[in-house]
Amino acid sequence: METLVNPRHSDEPGGSRLPDVAFWRGKRVFLTGHTGFKGAWLATWLGRLDATVVGYARAPESGSLAEAMQINAPVQGTVGELEDLAMLTAAMRAANPEIVLHLAAQSLVRRSYEAPIATLVTNAVGTAHVLEAIRAVGSVRAVVSVTTDKCYENREWVWPYRETDALGGHDLYSASKACAELVTHAYRRSFLAAGGVGVATARAGNVIGGGDWAEDRLVPDCIRAFRAGRPVEIRNPQATRPWQHVLEPLCGYLLLAEELWHGRQYAPAWNFGPPPQDARPVGWIVDHMIQRWGEGAARRPSEHAHPHEARSLAVDASLAQQQLGWSPRWGVETALQRTVDWYRQVGAGADAHASVCADIARYVAQAPTDP
Repeated sequence: METLVNPRHSDEPGGSRLPDVAFWRGKRVFLTGHTGFKGAWLATWLGRLDATVVGYARAPESGSLAEAMQINAPVQGTVGELEDLAMLTAAMRAANPEIVLHLAAQSLVRRSYEAPIATLVTNAVGTAHVLEAIRAVGSVRAVVSVTTDKCYENREWVWPYRETDALGGHDLYSASKACAELVTHAYRRSFLAAGGVGVATARAGNVIGGGDWAEDRLVPDCIRAFRAGRPVEIRNPQATRPWQHVLEPLCGYLLLAEELWHGRQYAPAWNFGPPPQDARPVGWIVDHMIQRWGEGAARRPSEHAHPHEARSLAVDASLAQQQLGWSPRWGVETALQRTVDWYRQVGAGADAHASVCADIARYVAQAPTDP
């Protein structure tokens, strides 16, 4: 196996590698899902790297981060559905991209119980459509298809999942993402690798950060409750998840795309998650958000019945650390502080786009140490 040279590894705070500014300058990037939470952060970072970004996604939801940042102003975007292969292919052909970052998805577990077929179509068939469009266009050299840590067959064991562990899913969201993994790897083996296209999937843990307003996600639920002056309802306070700031996996996706571009494919799938000590129970996260918010913030147990949720989940990111030079720069407490500060600042009138840019600059400039 080729030794990966990491020219920035030893000089940066925390020993963590960052995306290569010279590499991304002028690169033509096709980004699906640029109007989503993670997509809006990634589109902004790519813009700061001077990449040429073309987005493909549904229109921003009312009140979303993408709407607040007017994301379609700096990003040339097409409003469309993954299910529309003809429109997707036409948009990609017009963009003539060198790199494809596929983030568009139905990303909520609880919504998959309400719309199981739509979830499967968007996440599994939609991913196949992205890969089929890449085949048709012929300009792409690197593809990162983003799935989730929930694609693993969760056995409720105590140790983190590795990339070689079995895929599965109790709910339709998790199963649809496992399907997206299988579809991506089949396209890689059957078509794309032979054409010189580097393809890999990326599996990230739970992300937090400013601007997430999705329903039934812990941090947005907390912020909505805090702002309304009511206790936040907690469904499963003992459920443990691998929490990390949204910039952590985005950094990993960019590093992975760089290596795929250069033809260095060590593995078809990669985990991006925090160290074991940052896999924390939901109750712990909420209590720390309450501390940081203050002003009467509180929690209470939920009295309603809820669909199945895994009790424990964590991923092993050793492969990304060893082969990509990636490792988290912010621990969970710093991630929580940055997140609460973002919502406070924007709630007080600060510009959402400027606040995202400030966090990206802070992340790149230093690796804070948790108290």
